[in-house]
Amino acid sequence: MKNYSYIGISFVILIFGIIVIPEIIDRVSEREVVSSNRSDGQEERAAAGVELDYIMVNEEKKKVPPFEFIDQHGDTITNKDYEGKVYIAEFFFSTCPTICPIMKDNLVQVQDVFSKNEDFGIASFSIDPQHDTPQVLQEYAVNNNITHPNWHLLTGERDDIYDLANSGFNIYAGEDENAEGGFAHSGYFALVDRDGYIRSRKDPHGNPIIYYRGSVPRSAVVGPGEEEPQIDILIADAKNLINGK
Repeated sequence: MKNYSYIGISFVILIFGIIVIPEIIDRVSEREVVSSNRSDGQEERAAAGVELDYIMVNEEKKKVPPFEFIDQHGDTITNKDYEGKVYIAEFFFSTCPTICPIMKDNLVQVQDVFSKNEDFGIASFSIDPQHDTPQVLQEYAVNNNITHPNWHLLTGERDDIYDLANSGFNIYAGEDENAEGGFAHSGYFALVDRDGYIRSRKDPHGNPIIYYRGSVPRSAVVGPGEEEPQIDILIADAKNLINGK
């Protein structure tokens, strides 16, 4: 009788091992995968399998034209100072009451990701150069935790800045008395590679997105039909360019 009991118990254990243990292993593995995914930054996940495109104008790769302005330290900065670096370009003004604060917060987060990377930079061109003197821009930098040595807040001749925005980058900027703050501009960031060419990833239809949306907070939770943040994919694409991908 006892032998039959042992046989029955052994049979139950065998069935348990065949059915239950593999399921436990699968669940543990699944949790490990989930944990691993959660530990990765969003920008790393955004980088997977992405190839960056050139922006073509009249069948030529779009390259940033030469420029020369003064930064917040009073130093002369030209496009040559960015040669060999991957950088993000934006057009802003320090008294902007609308999208600029969001753009600035996004770029500070980008700056922090690349804080120790000398091959990365940011070029912020003021579209209100009459007000945004080097002294004003230096105070702005201090008040907004702008610390990366390759983040230059640039000012200079108004027409030169507007020409660079509208023709050089094709990112609109101009005076507008009907706009809050007196200036109208887009909330886009341009990504520039080490050779000075404007680059971007492709959209789901295979077309380059051209510019990255900077006026939506990185952490924004958006509803149907609303613009999604693109800062994580911008970080991912900048990393890919820095790494030569």
